[in-house]
Amino acid sequence: MADTPEAIQKTKKLYAFIGLILFFFTGITVAVATIESLDFGGHGFGAADAIIGLVIAAFKASLVMIIFMHLNHEKPMVYFLFALGLVMAFFCMWLIGWSKSDPIQYGNSTKADGFYNPDKPATDVHSKTEPKY
Repeated sequence: MADTPEAIQKTKKLYAFIGLILFFFTGITVAVATIESLDFGGHGFGAADAIIGLVIAAFKASLVMIIFMHLNHEKPMVYFLFALGLVMAFFCMWLIGWSKSDPIQYGNSTKADGFYNPDKPATDVHSKTEPKY
Protein backbone atom coordinates (compact mmCIF):
# COMPACT_ATOMS: atom_id res chain seq x y z
CA MET A 1 0.00 0.00 0.00
CA ALA A 2 1.04 3.58 -0.56
CA ASP A 3 2.31 5.45 2.50
CA THR A 4 3.80 8.64 1.11
CA PRO A 5 2.11 11.34 -0.98
CA GLU A 6 4.38 10.46 -3.91
CA ALA A 7 3.40 6.80 -3.73
CA ILE A 8 -0.28 7.74 -3.54
CA GLN A 9 0.06 9.92 -6.67
CA LYS A 10 1.88 7.08 -8.46
CA THR A 11 -0.90 4.66 -7.50
CA LYS A 12 -3.58 7.11 -8.69
CA LYS A 13 -1.81 7.43 -12.05
CA LEU A 14 -1.59 3.63 -12.33
CA TYR A 15 -5.32 3.27 -11.57
CA ALA A 16 -6.20 5.94 -14.14
CA PHE A 17 -3.99 4.24 -16.75
CA ILE A 18 -5.57 0.84 -16.08
CA GLY A 19 -9.02 2.45 -16.27
CA LEU A 20 -8.16 3.88 -19.71
CA ILE A 21 -6.90 0.49 -20.88
CA LEU A 22 -10.15 -1.14 -19.70
CA PHE A 23 -12.22 1.54 -21.45
CA PHE A 24 -10.18 1.12 -24.66
CA PHE A 25 -10.61 -2.66 -24.72
CA THR A 26 -14.33 -2.31 -24.01
CA GLY A 27 -14.53 -0.22 -27.19
CA ILE A 28 -12.55 -2.87 -29.07
CA THR A 29 -14.95 -5.57 -27.86
CA VAL A 30 -17.97 -3.57 -28.99
CA ALA A 31 -16.31 -2.83 -32.33
CA VAL A 32 -15.55 -6.50 -32.98
CA ALA A 33 -19.16 -7.40 -32.20
CA THR A 34 -20.82 -4.66 -34.25
CA ILE A 35 -18.60 -3.30 -37.05
CA GLU A 36 -18.89 -5.23 -40.30
CA SER A 37 -15.24 -4.76 -41.37
CA LEU A 38 -14.01 -6.33 -38.11
CA ASP A 39 -16.26 -9.35 -38.58
CA PHE A 40 -14.14 -12.49 -38.42
CA GLY A 41 -15.39 -15.83 -39.71
CA GLY A 42 -18.78 -15.92 -41.39
CA HIS A 43 -21.39 -13.20 -41.67
CA GLY A 44 -22.74 -12.00 -38.34
CA PHE A 45 -21.58 -12.76 -34.83
CA GLY A 46 -19.91 -16.17 -35.06
CA ALA A 47 -17.55 -18.41 -33.13
CA ALA A 48 -14.43 -16.42 -34.07
CA ASP A 49 -16.00 -13.19 -32.83
CA ALA A 50 -17.02 -14.88 -29.59
CA ILE A 51 -13.49 -16.21 -29.04
CA ILE A 52 -11.97 -12.78 -29.64
CA GLY A 53 -14.49 -11.21 -27.27
CA LEU A 54 -13.78 -13.80 -24.58
CA VAL A 55 -10.01 -13.32 -24.91
CA ILE A 56 -10.42 -9.56 -24.50
CA ALA A 57 -12.77 -10.10 -21.55
CA ALA A 58 -10.29 -12.48 -19.90
CA PHE A 59 -7.50 -9.91 -20.33
CA LYS A 60 -9.67 -7.18 -18.79
CA ALA A 61 -10.73 -9.42 -15.91
CA SER A 62 -7.12 -10.30 -15.17
CA LEU A 63 -6.18 -6.60 -15.10
CA VAL A 64 -8.99 -5.91 -12.64
CA MET A 65 -7.98 -8.82 -10.43
CA ILE A 66 -4.25 -8.05 -10.49
CA ILE A 67 -4.40 -4.28 -10.05
CA PHE A 68 -7.71 -3.32 -8.40
CA MET A 69 -8.08 -6.43 -6.24
CA HIS A 70 -4.37 -6.32 -5.31
CA LEU A 71 -3.68 -9.94 -6.27
CA ASN A 72 -0.15 -8.97 -7.29
CA HIS A 73 0.76 -8.77 -3.58
CA GLU A 74 -0.80 -12.03 -2.39
CA LYS A 75 0.72 -15.20 -1.01
CA PRO A 76 1.47 -18.16 -3.31
CA MET A 77 -1.52 -20.15 -1.98
CA VAL A 78 -3.88 -17.55 -3.44
CA TYR A 79 -2.24 -17.98 -6.85
CA PHE A 80 -2.59 -21.76 -6.53
CA LEU A 81 -6.30 -21.51 -5.70
CA PHE A 82 -6.83 -19.05 -8.55
CA ALA A 83 -5.03 -21.35 -11.01
CA LEU A 84 -7.01 -24.33 -9.71
CA GLY A 85 -10.25 -22.43 -10.35
CA LEU A 86 -9.13 -21.63 -13.89
CA VAL A 87 -8.21 -25.26 -14.56
CA MET A 88 -11.58 -26.42 -13.25
CA ALA A 89 -13.42 -23.83 -15.36
CA PHE A 90 -11.57 -24.88 -18.52
CA PHE A 91 -12.25 -28.54 -17.69
CA CYS A 92 -15.97 -27.81 -17.38
CA MET A 93 -15.96 -25.99 -20.73
CA TRP A 94 -14.04 -28.87 -22.32
CA LEU A 95 -16.51 -31.37 -20.86
CA ILE A 96 -19.45 -29.46 -22.34
CA GLY A 97 -17.71 -29.27 -25.72
CA TRP A 98 -16.85 -32.95 -25.62
CA SER A 99 -20.43 -33.89 -24.82
CA LYS A 100 -21.69 -31.75 -27.71
CA SER A 101 -19.23 -33.39 -30.13
CA ASP A 102 -20.53 -36.91 -29.40
CA PRO A 103 -24.31 -36.71 -29.03
CA ILE A 104 -26.44 -39.62 -27.90
CA GLN A 105 -27.69 -41.61 -30.86
CA TYR A 106 -31.25 -42.81 -30.42
CA GLY A 107 -32.24 -46.19 -31.72
CA ASN A 108 -31.43 -49.74 -30.83
CA SER A 109 -29.46 -51.78 -33.32
CA THR A 110 -30.72 -55.03 -31.81
CA LYS A 111 -34.46 -55.57 -32.00
CA ALA A 112 -34.47 -58.57 -29.70
CA ASP A 113 -36.11 -56.87 -26.75
CA GLY A 114 -38.82 -55.23 -28.84
CA PHE A 115 -38.75 -52.15 -26.62
CA TYR A 116 -37.51 -49.65 -29.18
CA ASN A 117 -37.78 -49.94 -32.90
CA PRO A 118 -35.95 -47.16 -34.75
CA ASP A 119 -38.14 -47.71 -37.81
CA LYS A 120 -41.25 -46.58 -35.93
CA PRO A 121 -41.91 -43.08 -34.59
CA ALA A 122 -41.70 -42.68 -30.84
CA THR A 123 -45.48 -42.36 -30.51
CA ASP A 124 -46.03 -45.85 -31.95
CA VAL A 125 -43.50 -47.58 -29.68
CA HIS A 126 -45.45 -47.24 -26.46
CA SER A 127 -48.95 -47.53 -27.86
CA LYS A 128 -51.13 -50.29 -26.50
CA THR A 129 -52.46 -52.76 -28.97
CA GLU A 130 -55.46 -54.98 -28.50
CA PRO A 131 -54.54 -58.61 -27.96
CA LYS A 132 -55.78 -60.92 -30.76
CA TYR A 133 -57.68 -64.05 -29.59
